[in-house]
Amino acid sequence: MNRITYVLLCCIALLTACQSDPWEETASHPTTEEGFVFKLQYDGFDDATTRSSNQRLDADYDRVEFCVMNPDGSKAEGIKSLYDPSNSTIRLEGLREGDYRLLILGIKGDATADGVQIQTIRRIDDEWLRFPADLQKPLEAEYFYSQTPFSVIKQAGAAGNELSVTLGDEIVQKRIIGRTDFTFTFNNLYVETALDSRHVTLQAPRFRTGFTGAGTFTGQSNGADLSLDLLTTDSYLLPPTTDGEPLHGEVELTTRSYRGNTTRRAYEFTLEQVAPNRIARIDTPVTHPDDQSAVVFVTEITLKKVDPKYILQDDEPHTVYTDASQRSFNTAQPLQISVTEEGLLHVRFYSPRNLKGALIQARIPSVSGEFFDLAYFDRIPAFVDFYGEMPMAARKSFSRTESGRILEIGPLSATELATAEFRILSDDPFWAKLQAIKHGWKIGFSLYGGNPELPNGGPVGNWMGIRPVHCREVVALFLNFTYMIDMPEHEEILRANVDRLYGNGGINDKVSVEVVLQQMRQPRTLNVGLVYPGNGVIGLGGGSVFGAYQQAWFQHYFNTYSCEIMFHELGHVMGYSHSSSFTYGPWAQELMNHFYVDHISEMPIDSPSYLNSAQNPNKY
Repeated sequence: MNRITYVLLCCIALLTACQSDPWEETASHPTTEEGFVFKLQYDGFDDATTRSSNQRLDADYDRVEFCVMNPDGSKAEGIKSLYDPSNSTIRLEGLREGDYRLLILGIKGDATADGVQIQTIRRIDDEWLRFPADLQKPLEAEYFYSQTPFSVIKQAGAAGNELSVTLGDEIVQKRIIGRTDFTFTFNNLYVETALDSRHVTLQAPRFRTGFTGAGTFTGQSNGADLSLDLLTTDSYLLPPTTDGEPLHGEVELTTRSYRGNTTRRAYEFTLEQVAPNRIARIDTPVTHPDDQSAVVFVTEITLKKVDPKYILQDDEPHTVYTDASQRSFNTAQPLQISVTEEGLLHVRFYSPRNLKGALIQARIPSVSGEFFDLAYFDRIPAFVDFYGEMPMAARKSFSRTESGRILEIGPLSATELATAEFRILSDDPFWAKLQAIKHGWKIGFSLYGGNPELPNGGPVGNWMGIRPVHCREVVALFLNFTYMIDMPEHEEILRANVDRLYGNGGINDKVSVEVVLQQMRQPRTLNVGLVYPGNGVIGLGGGSVFGAYQQAWFQHYFNTYSCEIMFHELGHVMGYSHSSSFTYGPWAQELMNHFYVDHISEMPIDSPSYLNSAQNPNKY
């Protein structure tokens, strides 16, 4: 026998109890001043596959009940007891020589939420804990129990005879309830993440309802069906089932397809028992009509599971976002679709706004002359950099063509996938605005010698290091600008003010509306930076260079002066000098800046709230 001797504690400060009265006294008999401290621990679950009962943990119970029993099974009288949750100990006073049993019931969680009753016991065989007979939901709390024999003996000491305690073993509680885990094996990731509901019905389960001080189970529940929702969790705590009576049930899954159809699948199971302190596992291999679908169906659950990366985020290194091969886009194609050499679908979105309900179709010459459904996103997040497995790259799969016929596809090689042509369909009004951008400009980002890692941006000349918080606003501005240049209202305001459009030769150097539109709509490539205002310069532009100071990037939505700076520099990009109306003149200072602010509600990025850059802690 493992003998553990606890030293007599004669002078212990009062500890915080788990009840309002710090002492629980079993009778009014006088007690001795001797006190003994017992350390509490609990065991890990015994897993059916991995034994974990050696995982001793200090008890951190929300409630503790304990009782000291005599050898005849009666409650020992004259005992004071105190539980200290801060160090997981019980202190007992009033013990005399003799043999005893220490019964401990520990609870993690709220037993009242489970409808559990804790009763006072006088004998070891009395019912101590009672679960509801009409259990209507799984248990929320965990319930632990231990029964430990110990002896109090007298031993000679420096101060004469002293009492000491000898234990037969460590005090370790085990759960008196079990855990049931539900697992699923899917053949297709996009079926798994298209779940609308997932629940289990336990058919007429018979759970134990009583537990005695001696550690035996009694009684049984009324056998009412019990329904468990598995969409948010797949692990449940339950009382033990009655001996020899297996647990029968049905798992029901409902999924939706990207075309809006709902599929229900049901699977029966039998569990031998729910046993105390053990984990039972019910695995369901899922077969589904969409297992062979070629469509990459991305739901919110998919995004959470795949956990995609995002571009132009505040922690992105400047070596990445200023590398045009890694971060650049054409405003007429902000949604970039490609297939990697590994056969992954790559979706990158240069947009401060989400796109909802996007269907991506592909046409691959070796497969079909028609476009067919390749992917569907419930939501394409702003600035997402999504990589997803494509079923057609790994196995034979099926998809629907634009004419409605079912097409057998794959497995396709990387060479075949590289020939894919893509198109995007969406009913989202935001997509209609992006589609209206006909004359795109290619946009990249440049430091121009600045250092964004320094608190002041490491200014060099008139430039400082552009940061991602500014790059995101660059995307917003140029999506709006290239949308604006094809707005009918924009062309109308130019025609209404044609006499106020003049070139580098001054007011008599008239420029036609057709020339202005051609200059605004012609393909351009800009390397955009952040201007350092310390030298009195707040904007720079010309050729492929464009830049503005921080305030202008944050206020272009509503501030006409900030917009004037932007259009002034765009005038330089279009080839105009300070003698023209396109810089210090009506085009930049009156017509375009006011038009942009007055029509911001019609623009693709119609509010600063998408980015909230002015409140970003990474700004200068």
